[in-house]
Amino acid sequence: MRLSTDIRCLAIALMLAAAVSPAHAQGRSDAGAEALGRKLVALDVNPDYANAASFERLQARNAVDALANARQSQYEAAYYVADRRVQIAEAAAETAAMQRQIRELERERTELLLEASRRDAAAARAEAERLRIQAQVRAEEAERLRMQTQSDADAMADVETALKDVAGAQAARLKAARAREAELARQEAELMGGKPDEKPKKK
Repeated sequence: MRLSTDIRCLAIALMLAAAVSPAHAQGRSDAGAEALGRKLVALDVNPDYANAASFERLQARNAVDALANARQSQYEAAYYVADRRVQIAEAAAETAAMQRQIRELERERTELLLEASRRDAAAARAEAERLRIQAQVRAEEAERLRMQTQSDADAMADVETALKDVAGAQAARLKAARAREAELARQEAELMGGKPDEKPKKK
């Protein structure tokens, strides 16, 4: 009687285990598929991963769907495949996002280099214009000084000519005065009865 009771209890326990095991396996399958599905949703809603790794995401989504419908005997293999597909999709999306960022950085760098080049060119043009204006101002100043020097030289020549004319006139007047003086002396001597500077003859 005791043995019959034990056998009956063991049979009930086995039946309960058989009934619970599929339900537990089904729950584990649903939980695994949901967790991987949430990872895919996170990829989809992340703006950094927009339009990135579309093919890898599709493969991961198909693998997760297969996991959700997998039999207990195929669960481990299906979960491994789905998990790996999700990891690959995440890595591919991140890689694509990084590549897009690199391209954007390269574009910004190129734009900055072009802007710097334009600024350098503008600065060079401004410097060249400044030097041109400075050279023009100096050339105009040199021409003004040259003309002033020429004018001063011409004026000096006129002054020298005038001085020579004045000196000549003074010399002429002096000569005339001396001639007049000599003439007056001669006339005075004649009036006095003799010639000026005439020495008496010896007998």
